[in-house]
Amino acid sequence: MNRNTKISKELRSVEALIKRDFSKENTISGLYKYIFKSNGKKIRAKLCLTTSSRTKNKEKIKLASVIELLHTATLIHDDVVDESPTRRGIRSVNNVWTNAHGVLIGDYIYSKAFIYLVDIGNKKILKELASTTNDIAQGELVQLDAINNVNITLNKLKKISYFKTGRLFEAAAKTGAIIANENKAFNYNVSECAKNLGILFQIIDDLLDYSDSKKIGKPVFQDIKEGKVTYPFFYAYKNANTREKKRLKDLLGVSRDLNSKDLELIKSLEGIKKTKQLAEKYHIKAIEYAKKIKNLDIRKEMIELADTALNRDK
Repeated sequence: MNRNTKISKELRSVEALIKRDFSKENTISGLYKYIFKSNGKKIRAKLCLTTSSRTKNKEKIKLASVIELLHTATLIHDDVVDESPTRRGIRSVNNVWTNAHGVLIGDYIYSKAFIYLVDIGNKKILKELASTTNDIAQGELVQLDAINNVNITLNKLKKISYFKTGRLFEAAAKTGAIIANENKAFNYNVSECAKNLGILFQIIDDLLDYSDSKKIGKPVFQDIKEGKVTYPFFYAYKNANTREKKRLKDLLGVSRDLNSKDLELIKSLEGIKKTKQLAEKYHIKAIEYAKKIKNLDIRKEMIELADTALNRDK
């Protein structure tokens, strides 16, 4: 069995475990099935399976499931906070049910992840993922500083990207290496590669929000409508003159649909161009650490994941 076939098979095992093990209570069952009816890309779970690929420890399937559950719970809570009507092209939980349902099913999924972690019984992994969930929550709180804040710094935006997205990518790779009992050099290189890959993923996410594409499966211009200053707006505002700054400020939190003139303003001020350049920098960083991984198969897989993150259009 070649490597890609093996990981694809393991990802199906992750899907089966997640979909099999849930409460039989009707309300919970209905929510849970709705959330997991779409299989998704499972990039974080794939990272975990990639870095643990040299072990035969069957608990790695449960660990990859934990990573996927933590990610899913975070998305559900994000949708509640952002009042997002869709997720991956379908109506969000809070849209179909209520915000209360979204918060509580997110909590249920978080707790299910930690039940699996106790089953795995590895203190290092438990410590890493407990720290990770705390950091993700910090990221969401720190992001509140970006609401209508035209004076936010680039370093603060990078910090948000790390906590919100890079941290779980990093933990997925690191815990995979831990369960496989890999050496420190391997652990460090896959963790740093994954961290930069995750930040890259978030930068592209911010970029896609300024897209007129219908492929991404969620409302576009959502960040700017919510008053969030992300990379494209940040760079555009930095390059704007006084009149242009006023126009940009007026866009933050606007209730109307944005149009081509609004997008053109941000493009003309290099908001899109500079964000793409930043993404390329993190892609280069991810590749640099990937190339330090001695195992050629894992190195190749990590490079492919970084390339996919940079070039995705949804």
